[in-house]
Amino acid sequence: MRLLIYGAGVIGCFYATLFSKSGNEVSLYARGKRLEAFKENGLLYEINDKTFRAKVNFIDSLEKNDKYDFIFLTVKENQAHTALKELRLNVSPNIITMVNTLEPYSNWEELCGKGRIIPAFPGAGGSFDNGILKAALTPRIIQPTTFSEIDGSKTARLSSLAELLKKSRIPYQIVKDMQAWQLCHLAMVVPIADAYYEAQNPKEVWRENEIMVKTARRMKRNFNLLHNFGTKLSPRKMNIFRYFPVLILKIGLTIIFKSNFGNIFMYQHSINAPDEMRCLHAQFYQYLKDKAHFIPND
Repeated sequence: MRLLIYGAGVIGCFYATLFSKSGNEVSLYARGKRLEAFKENGLLYEINDKTFRAKVNFIDSLEKNDKYDFIFLTVKENQAHTALKELRLNVSPNIITMVNTLEPYSNWEELCGKGRIIPAFPGAGGSFDNGILKAALTPRIIQPTTFSEIDGSKTARLSSLAELLKKSRIPYQIVKDMQAWQLCHLAMVVPIADAYYEAQNPKEVWRENEIMVKTARRMKRNFNLLHNFGTKLSPRKMNIFRYFPVLILKIGLTIIFKSNFGNIFMYQHSINAPDEMRCLHAQFYQYLKDKAHFIPND
């Protein structure tokens, strides 16, 4: 397949690497210092303490008739509008928006063209260390790459996307309602990011008992509110936040925050993207407030 990754952050570069390794023709859209570094050194990534160079093309502009089977949009939420306006001018039919947002997808379709968007979310995390990509896939049981059609229908292009991910050895799931999935994701990750931002020592926030309790309480409250609003929690395992007592949730969260998983997939993203996470915090709690006149007080 011919693929374009629009966005040269950790997620975009990691998926570009995985897709290229499975034999696809991959182009990576980048600008500025990162593009200069790629042109000089290539996209370097590390596996088992060994460094490799990904087989990808680098571009800094997109021609109207430069057609791709799939374009993966891997930018921050506050960059999505600008990117979608540019993509509107291109003829490629499918844009996979790997962006966390509560904005209606219909708004995004107005920017790039109706019927082009496949809402999705990545199942990966990591960082750049001295220009070398160090990233990993999220364990399948926790969060595979997730996607759907906006209306929840089954389509040929979803099957094609699933086959691409399968051949690239990327765990995936297709859900009915991506907007509900995004809500549930934010109900969990917003309190996680808040915990790091409120901690005296973010790297070891798990040592701060008061913050761990507060985080567990926030998650439980968020999921109970979503359930009360009629949101079908997605995936269903998110119901554990409704059923388990705060003390049990706090113990589990402490273990996760302390783990290597917490460092790779929670700490690094929260610390590297504070503006995005604070914006998502505001969006999520405004959504709750609009739904039930709810105002967070902790």
